This record gives sequence, C-alpha cells and structure tokens, in this order.
Amino acid sequence: MFARNLIAALAAAVMAVPALAQDAYVIGLTGALTGPPSSTYAPAVEALRLYLDRVNAVGGVNGKQVRLVIQDDSAEPSKAAANAKKLITQDNVILLINATLSTTYAPVVAEAKRASVPLLFASGVCPKEVYPPADPLQFCTTAYAATYDSRATLAFIKDTAKEPVRLGLAAMAIPLSRGEMDFAESQAPSLGMTVVDKEVIPPPTPDYTPYATKLKDANANWVFSWAPWVTQVRTLEALRRLGWGGNYIAWSHLEAEGELARLKDASFYVIGANALFQDALPIHREITEAARAANASYPGQQMAEGWIAGMVIEAALKNAGWPADAAKVRAALETVKVDTKGLRGGAIEWTKDNHFRTRQYYRVYRWDAGKSAIVVATDWMSYDVK
Repeated sequence: MFARNLIAALAAAVMAVPALAQDAYVIGLTGALTGPPSSTYAPAVEALRLYLDRVNAVGGVNGKQVRLVIQDDSAEPSKAAANAKKLITQDNVILLINATLSTTYAPVVAEAKRASVPLLFASGVCPKEVYPPADPLQFCTTAYAATYDSRATLAFIKDTAKEPVRLGLAAMAIPLSRGEMDFAESQAPSLGMTVVDKEVIPPPTPDYTPYATKLKDANANWVFSWAPWVTQVRTLEALRRLGWGGNYIAWSHLEAEGELARLKDASFYVIGANALFQDALPIHREITEAARAANASYPGQQMAEGWIAGMVIEAALKNAGWPADAAKVRAALETVKVDTKGLRGGAIEWTKDNHFRTRQYYRVYRWDAGKSAIVVATDWMSYDVK
C-alpha cells in the first residue's frame, strides 16, 4: 500500500510541473519503488522528493525550480537501463540518480557515460568507482560503501568478542553484496577470525531456513551480513527460529531503527554511518515534522539517506549556477562540502579525485533489554578515505 501511494504521489508531482521543464533544473531518478528490496530504497526516494519540494517552495535554487523526474525500476536491470535512457534522451536531465540494487549499476552507468551525464548513487550502495581516483562521472551520498564497511565491522567484532571468533557471512546474490562478503572473508584471518561459512542467498528467497541451517551447523558464533535489509533480517530471524544464540551484526539500513525495537534482540547489532533518529537531534525533528506534514508514506526515521542526497544536490546546483548543463553540474559536484547537521558523523566533502567522502564515520547500535531501548554500542569511529 505504501509503495502504491508513493508511486501515485510521485507521478502527480511530476505531472504537475511540465511547464517548468524549459526553465528548471531537471534531474532524473531510477529507483526500486516496488519489489522485495523496495523498503531500503523507496523511503529515500520519497525523502528526496520532500526535500526538493521544500527547496522549490522557498524559491528553488538560484531562483529556478528543481524538477525531479522519477521512474520505478523494481530493482530490475532492464527497467533501470530503459529508465536511464529515457531520462537522458527524452527528459534531458543534467543529473541522473540511481536508488536501487547494484544489479542495475552496469547498464545505468553505461547510459550515463554514453551521454556524459553525472550519475549520483543515493541510497544504493557506493561502488568502488567513487573512491580515489574516482570515475569522473560517478558520485555517491549513500552511507554504506564497499570494503570500508567490512573493515569497520570486523574491527568492532574483534574488539567486542569474548572468545575466538567463528565467523559466518551472509550475502544477497547481487554483485556488490557478494563482493563485500568475499572481501570480509579475505580480511578476517588477519584479525584472528576463522570464517566457518559463507552463504550467498538469491533474491527473492521464500525460505531462509536452509541458509541459516548451514550457518548454525558450521558453529558460527558471529554472523555478519551486508546486503539489502530483507536478506539481513530474515537470515537473522531464521537463525533464531533454529535456536542459534550467537551474535549477529548487519548494516544499518533505513529499516534498522524500527526493526531493532521490533525484534528486541540484545545480541543483534547494526553498524552504519547514519545517526539513528532516537538521538533526537534538531535535524531529526525537522525531517520527522516534514514527513508528518506531507502525510508521507514512510516515517521520518527512514528518510536520512534521501534528505542527505537532497542537501548535496541543492549545494551542487547552487555552485553550478544558471543556466546549468551536465558538465557544469559534474564540475560543481567535485567541490561539494555539505554539513550533514549530525545525520552523519561528519561532513560530505568531495574533491576531483574523491567522490565518496574524505572521512567515513561509523557507529554501532543494539537493543538494551535492561533499558528497553536502543543504545549506542560503539560511538563514532572514523576512517580516512584515500
């Protein structure tokens, strides 16, 4: 129901502003608004729309409106490719946004490169191409990113474990998720950990029990999953149904805060680069109030990714000036520096060679049964991105 309502709202928003197309900044997005992984992406897309609606309501950027054209791809590569081509050739976007599974990246990147249009990953995992030396056309605001996330997670496990770590790994059968678990597998032995099993789980999967059984039978005492939320949480739930009592750590996607409270599992940790809304910062209250006022399909606590993307896009368009084209937007993105106001552990800052961020921050949360609340397990730790 949420997804259908969101798609209807987005379609209405796009149809309401055709007159602006010749006198507006036109940006396009292909995203997973429907399909099994949509819970990780659709809230971010709605948040981005809300953010840009607010920008437009106070005069836009450089006195011009920002027109966001949104296409649903259901996380299907062929649809994403068709969307990207349509957005570039028919809508003439000056910035293309990907908010969907990594299986869509190759065809979308190909379309962006063919037209020399900058491509922003927003809620989809940051690919290695945004790290130094970055691909000139690819940028990423998303909190999670290949290799750095595993380094931070394994460091946390090493510091937290009370006994030798027998590590199980769980990935979704998509390129970046599988690649990240391969990377974690390669790094674990140097930290004194033994990888006892690695499960690569197809999407969609009706029953996670067979994969959970293998992890349990391998005698894992820690399991690390870096995948869309559906794979992470259903693998955990399957393990618990089997009676597994070990520690489980997963990436803190947009669903994490609500799910920690739902599961109330003291041995379930989430690691991420976004501060949870339970911290009640002024920016958290601002987003929550904006979502409520707009009768949004998703709660404010799931909107950090889209809000941050909006902040970065607004800053880049301001720097690009008017009139703007794809080349001006790309150049402006290379000099972006945005204060995330506490949504992250630090600023998003890009250079010509670094389109991810100069420093990446991580925080770990878990459920505390005694306090009946989510608590910080490890406060911000940071890594220089070189």
